[in-house]
Amino acid sequence: MKFMQRTYQELYPEQDFSHLAQTVERYLTNESPVWWVEPEAANPIAVVTTMLSRGVSSPVACLWLGNSVDQVTGDRHACIFLLYVAPEHRRRGIASALVQHAIAWSQARGDRQLGLQVFQANQPALNLYQKLGFQTQALWMVKPLESPLSEP
Repeated sequence: MKFMQRTYQELYPEQDFSHLAQTVERYLTNESPVWWVEPEAANPIAVVTTMLSRGVSSPVACLWLGNSVDQVTGDRHACIFLLYVAPEHRRRGIASALVQHAIAWSQARGDRQLGLQVFQANQPALNLYQKLGFQTQALWMVKPLESPLSEP
């Protein structure tokens, strides 16, 4: 939960993200595991072999995976719900190692693709995912609406 809030606060510092607890409560299940990276494992070679599923006291990174459905084919596939590396541990290969772990986990389940959603303003993440072979499949577009209850 803490890393999810950090992720969003880095991009949108003025926003309140207290609602994220409901997202975690709703979607964190045995089928959507979380891996934590401990501080002593914060190098790219040790990351994948030292990830723990629960009980890490002060992690420096995490990976939360789950399921999604391809809207074209209807096939279930793996989805990265959250990938976060603390700023002081970035640019060390941890995120790349976590994505490689996500790929291996997905392939072991028989998934044929791994998806994710990334904010357009998060250029470092976009660069990483493109470097790792992810391609844009769709664009999520939003239009802010006025509340029907508000007075003109």
